[in-house]
Amino acid sequence: MLQLSKLPRMRTLASTEDAYELCRQITAKYAKTFYPSTLLMSKPKRRAIWAIYAWCRLTDELVDGSEAGITTPETLDRWEQQLESVFAGEPVDDPDVALVDALQRFSIDIEPFRDMIAGQRMDLYRSRYKTFEELHLYCYRVAGTVGLMSTSVMGVDTKQYVTPWNQDAYVPTQQAIALGIASQLTNILRDVGEDSRRGRIYLPLDELALFNYTEQDLINGVVDERWRELMRFQIQRARKFYREAEKGISYLSPEVRWPVWAALMLYSQILDAIEKNDYDVFTKRAYVPTPRKLLSLPVAWLRAQAL
Repeated sequence: MLQLSKLPRMRTLASTEDAYELCRQITAKYAKTFYPSTLLMSKPKRRAIWAIYAWCRLTDELVDGSEAGITTPETLDRWEQQLESVFAGEPVDDPDVALVDALQRFSIDIEPFRDMIAGQRMDLYRSRYKTFEELHLYCYRVAGTVGLMSTSVMGVDTKQYVTPWNQDAYVPTQQAIALGIASQLTNILRDVGEDSRRGRIYLPLDELALFNYTEQDLINGVVDERWRELMRFQIQRARKFYREAEKGISYLSPEVRWPVWAALMLYSQILDAIEKNDYDVFTKRAYVPTPRKLLSLPVAWLRAQAL
């Protein structure tokens, strides 16, 4: 399990190369669906994405990891102070070394990082969401922010969309956020059973009521037609966010369109796996088999060229 610092350490930190390798290992271990698409990027960009993912993973571990039980608002205050130190060019832990280097190479704003910490604060005191509007804010903070961080690294196409009368390239901000939200909704649907065992229900309570499905039904892992209809509704919404995200890929730098298409396709296929499992997310783990991942790559490449 990842170890998180609570106070700055007076010790020799890892070299930049070793720090990036650590971030790569974290990404490969915990982002099995996402990691393969990063390998399609140029070295500087994929390493920056690994550094961002490692920071996001460490942040998530504060409220979902093995030591989550001792995490307090003060813990997150210290984590935000460490973030400020990183953006000031002063790493505290080994993964910070890679992130500091990435910040020097790419124009990455600190606000999405702060917003993600705010999302973790929500997890400290909330275990239910009454409406999708409430859940949407949570999804933006813990995942839509990743889209914003990543877009800063990936860059936009300044040749195709810049004209003599308009020198400002379009930045697909909303589409980047949509991809993050789509991914988080996918996580929520895949992990319903696991989350319920930890006392958390992320599905909006008013939507459970709409399908006459109760919290106790969810805790008991009841899979019936009510549940299937509810899940169909949730999957349809997640796919709507994926479709919105697709509209922004053509505005990105040409070199990253293939990996972004690959990441979008691979992650959205988790929804297909949920359907294949007859919506049983309580006793079956929805995942994308390696052969299907490999088959998706050429399709993603074609979409990157044509769309």
